[in-house]
Amino acid sequence: MARSSTRHTWLKYLQDEVDAAYLYQVLAESTPPSRKKESYQLLHQIEKKHEAAWLELLRKQGIRVPQIQPSVKAKLMARLSKWIGNEWLGYIMLKEEGNEVKTYLNLYKQSTDTTTRDIAMHLAKDSAGHASELNRLLGENAEPWHSTAGTGGMLRNVVYGFNDGLTANFGLVAGVIGAQASDHFILISGIAGLIADALSMGSSGYLAAQSEREVYTHEMQMEAEEIQLMPELEKEELVAIYQAKGMDEQAAQQLAEEVMKDPQKALEEQAQEELGINEQAITPLREGWITGVSTAVGAFIPVFPFLFWHGSLAIWLSIIVSMLSHFAVGAARSFFTGRNLWRSGMEMFVVGMGVAGIGYLIGDLVIRFF
Repeated sequence: MARSSTRHTWLKYLQDEVDAAYLYQVLAESTPPSRKKESYQLLHQIEKKHEAAWLELLRKQGIRVPQIQPSVKAKLMARLSKWIGNEWLGYIMLKEEGNEVKTYLNLYKQSTDTTTRDIAMHLAKDSAGHASELNRLLGENAEPWHSTAGTGGMLRNVVYGFNDGLTANFGLVAGVIGAQASDHFILISGIAGLIADALSMGSSGYLAAQSEREVYTHEMQMEAEEIQLMPELEKEELVAIYQAKGMDEQAAQQLAEEVMKDPQKALEEQAQEELGINEQAITPLREGWITGVSTAVGAFIPVFPFLFWHGSLAIWLSIIVSMLSHFAVGAARSFFTGRNLWRSGMEMFVVGMGVAGIGYLIGDLVIRFF
């Protein structure tokens, strides 16, 4: 009979495979008939085999397994994908597969149980294959277990901007409450903090994206010069890239020669295949606007009760709504980090409580000694 810690590990990974199979099914069902739909269906079937492998292992060990349903986190991800599109869920699954590769390899290294090690290595290889297939479907180049690319795009910016605005302004409002200020002063301070934080985060998002665009422009200029001055070397690089993708040498040579006949096409091909960059993805104004607005929305949460209520009621509503929002944004962050939804939510709940507590104490100290 396996030890309790080992059984817990097996059940955790069984749940992960159930969730993955469910989400690939969601992707397959919502994708029009195409090669992509067939790939999602195949990935769903393979995940079901993984699920069966864990179930078989548990049953052989005499462990009674209740019927496993998709987790709350998986169901929330499926619902979100209906609102914002399949591409987001595809990127999240790519990240999850990358995490699975690392997780199963770590399980293989750390486990002393031979059965666990065998199944962990098998599933690590399968997950790497899944990640490569998703890379192809989504047009990504890097191995996701070594990369942070494709981790949610716009929705990720919304979540992190919201989180920053909520936490910073909640701490500010708590500090003003600790200083025993009037409702009017709390409201003015909260709105001022909202505006300042939104402008700061929005400008930071804009400048970060602008810097990325400048790097893109510089890299493209260098690549254009290389194509002009060293065309043979650039052709050899394309041949190597095409061969790495599975083409035979002759076909890779022919394709590279065809591409190099058009300098603009060669530049675009090198940008995509060698550099792995895409100008269309770099939009400073959009990044700044999204980050700024989401920050403002998060910062508004601790403030809005003071628009409608007064005194202790407004204070307690601000605290309750802000703490619930911290849990919600922590849970949302788990979609991008791969962590447990409840644990991530509780972590942010504790962070929010700590920020508010420190803010309140500082406000109280200021009013006492100054």
